[in-house]
Amino acid sequence: MTTEQQLRPRTGGPRARLLAGIPVTEQRLELAGIRSAVLVGGDGPPVVLLHGPGESAVNWRWAMPALAQTHRVIAPDLPAHGSTEAPDELDADRVHAWLGELIDRTCDAPPALVGHALGGAIAARFTLEAGDRVGRLVLVDSLGLARFRPSPRFALGLARFMARPTERSYERFMRQCAFDLDSLQARMGEGWEPFAVYNLELARAEKAKDAGKLMRKLGIPRIAPEDLARISVPTSLIWGRHDRANRVRVAEATSERHDWPLHVIEESADDPPRDQPEAFLRALRAELGRTARQPVSPPAR
Repeated sequence: MTTEQQLRPRTGGPRARLLAGIPVTEQRLELAGIRSAVLVGGDGPPVVLLHGPGESAVNWRWAMPALAQTHRVIAPDLPAHGSTEAPDELDADRVHAWLGELIDRTCDAPPALVGHALGGAIAARFTLEAGDRVGRLVLVDSLGLARFRPSPRFALGLARFMARPTERSYERFMRQCAFDLDSLQARMGEGWEPFAVYNLELARAEKAKDAGKLMRKLGIPRIAPEDLARISVPTSLIWGRHDRANRVRVAEATSERHDWPLHVIEESADDPPRDQPEAFLRALRAELGRTARQPVSPPAR
């Protein structure tokens, strides 16, 4: 099953098709002056999910249905990603204000903040500045914990895809991102086509350059270990054993240095929710069960 065989236009739009049947609604909120797309579903303790670089909240589609059975799930498209606009100015202060307003508008208590890759770096930096607004921090294959040193093959695949986002370069890059792309395609079945089409759309969009700038400003720079040591909320790590972009040894060293629990997901590369959704959810639920914060004023909805 190849990408070329599957990428045939169909009606309905790939984003809508990927979200069909997922128990969430899509809201449009203005956050820090940025028109933002936010997926919201479920009821219970709030969990905010921040996705990785070049992606969208749709990438949490494997985790949202089960998680929404027990929690209020809030999954935004990051600024300059997905259906969220790219503002003229986008720096750390603006992103932190954006995330703070998202929490104020959608959460009735300090949420569990779950960040994947770029989303993890943003979540960690936000928690350093506003830890009293976060109930628990879960970093999933997170950037920002060490120098970004991907494997040579991953780096080459990424560079080729960014330079020329085609069906062929996307599939080659995904073979570095996924633990077993053939198995993933088989598991997704007809869902693979809209997934690939949508990610190609995002890579070809004009604001993809702004998404890249956000990655360079907040994703790639390392957070100093002494700053990470100042995070006061319960923090844990979930990591794919075979992550070629951000090796598991980064997680092991961080876990040892800061005494943060680490869940290593077997047969997973850099995206455990996608590669091993059941194992990821077991690890996440184990950490969410530790969250304990007093409610704050209800949000305006």
